[in-house]
Amino acid sequence: MEPIIVLWANVRAEWVKLRSVRSTLWALAITIGITVGLSALFCSTRVARWDRMGRGAQLIFEPIGFSLNGMFLSQLAIGVLGVLVMTSEYGTGQIRATFAATPTRGTVLLAKMKVFFLASLVVGEISSFAAFFLGQAILSSKSSASITDPGALRAVLGGGLYLAGIGVFGLGLGVILRRTAGAIAVLVASVMILPQLVELLPSPWNDDISKYLPSPAGQTLFHITSARPSLSTGVGLLVFLAYPLGACLLGWALLRTRDA
Repeated sequence: MEPIIVLWANVRAEWVKLRSVRSTLWALAITIGITVGLSALFCSTRVARWDRMGRGAQLIFEPIGFSLNGMFLSQLAIGVLGVLVMTSEYGTGQIRATFAATPTRGTVLLAKMKVFFLASLVVGEISSFAAFFLGQAILSSKSSASITDPGALRAVLGGGLYLAGIGVFGLGLGVILRRTAGAIAVLVASVMILPQLVELLPSPWNDDISKYLPSPAGQTLFHITSARPSLSTGVGLLVFLAYPLGACLLGWALLRTRDA
């Protein structure tokens, strides 16, 4: 019973830390704003170009995932916030007081993961649903979808889960590297730069490798179809979750062996 009480106390403490920092609110607001704003921009652009598209492109157009493509950029906002959740404590030295209050460092990390995952999941789902409904409203004059269409609800929920997973991945990188700049650099390289570099490899290596990277694997959660070879939704979910969980597990192992 005592470990549960200690964990709950740490969860409450981490919640106070998270909501009392102004940058947290800004990062979460930016996540929603970018996701919804880019959805509106992309969908408006597609409507404007619709009549100039070929018939084949119109037939394969997938409005559900298209309206959620703003996550390509908003994932950075939530990922950077995940990094800051950990590295800000190292930067200010507050981490020493945290570990002094709770010597079991795994409990501290677990509390941080729980609080941040739930907070980012709520924000992610709000972003995903808002982007979907706004996007479909804009696309309604050309080709739109309903939330009751096959796979639509799964994709919209998956979009929120994707953002939450990227956030926890950033948190894990913050635990591993303990430096904000380094962790953000690895985050950006992992979700944005590395997939582009893999595209330069000869075929079929580019397709075989890219679908196992965090961003392409995670995109199977909120895309119904894909123009490129991709994993199934179930396998994509497992591969995607392996990145944040793996980062946090490695961070936990390092926390046990090095000084604060």
